[in-house]
Amino acid sequence: MKLTINGEVREYSASLTIQELLADLELDGSKVALERNLEIVPRSEYGSTRLEDGDTLEIVHFIGGGNVTQEDSFEIAGQKFTSRLIVGTGKYKDFEETKLAIEASGAEIVTVAVRRVNIMDRSQPMLVDYVDPKKYTFLPNTAFCYTAEEALRTLRLAREAGGWDLVKLEVLGDEKTLYPNMPETLKAARVLIDEGFKVMVYCSDDPILCKELEDMGCVAIMPLGAPIGSGLGIQNPVGISIINEQANVPVLVDAGVGTASDAAIAMELGCDGVLMNSAIAHAKDPIRMADAMKHAVIAGRQAYLAGRMPKKMYANPSSPLAGLI
Repeated sequence: MKLTINGEVREYSASLTIQELLADLELDGSKVALERNLEIVPRSEYGSTRLEDGDTLEIVHFIGGGNVTQEDSFEIAGQKFTSRLIVGTGKYKDFEETKLAIEASGAEIVTVAVRRVNIMDRSQPMLVDYVDPKKYTFLPNTAFCYTAEEALRTLRLAREAGGWDLVKLEVLGDEKTLYPNMPETLKAARVLIDEGFKVMVYCSDDPILCKELEDMGCVAIMPLGAPIGSGLGIQNPVGISIINEQANVPVLVDAGVGTASDAAIAMELGCDGVLMNSAIAHAKDPIRMADAMKHAVIAGRQAYLAGRMPKKMYANPSSPLAGLI
């Protein structure tokens, strides 16, 4: 008996049922579909359908892939974190919204500003009444510091107030652009490292300066994606990619993210994480945006680990030509 199976002629000495043929071919009948002489045979009939000389068969299956989910943690200064999203605590309408947004984001690190206590009205709520420093890693920052001296003073007070050594250093150049003042940033970073601080540093997207900050001992490099609060997204993907490629400490995009796709792009470039505040706090629905950002960071990281397909000038069929019916 001659059968044509997927374009190939095979000979058998005796009559076979479809089930017997699949067994001979070492195929699992539950994982294939079979067509006999251009008519599909239901799986329930494989055992009762006897093949005849000259039958033409097509046996097909699905091809593709899946994914394996596993913990994808990273370390900053020896501390392990599973969330790669860091969020700020400012600009929300109240502390209750701040709390809910942080919870929705899944963040484990939150930035906190050092500000004067309101001694005139002690009934005013405080951030720690809503965001528990025992649950989250507080990251004191030097927001709105324009000199190295201002930044040093602020972080020394932060360490005295809460005992924090892990800090975020940012020294701004001017009020219009809020770009980092890199000479002052380098100056402050050296002193802080000498004093035992673990410095995560907001900086320009210059690979040379980023490498200098790493070499002096900064525990994380945080190049801006775009000006603070602009929502413009990643403006220098080439520079960010080079910074990621050369770094031996975590690289986190800090500033400029406006929506979930911006966060995903940062992660697809190979960043270890993303820090944002305005993108969530200024959204029409901050809680929902926080949740969106959580998933965007995860998706971008997964895409980076998966390795994107190469870009091509022309089309390429997604279905394989081999085995064409």
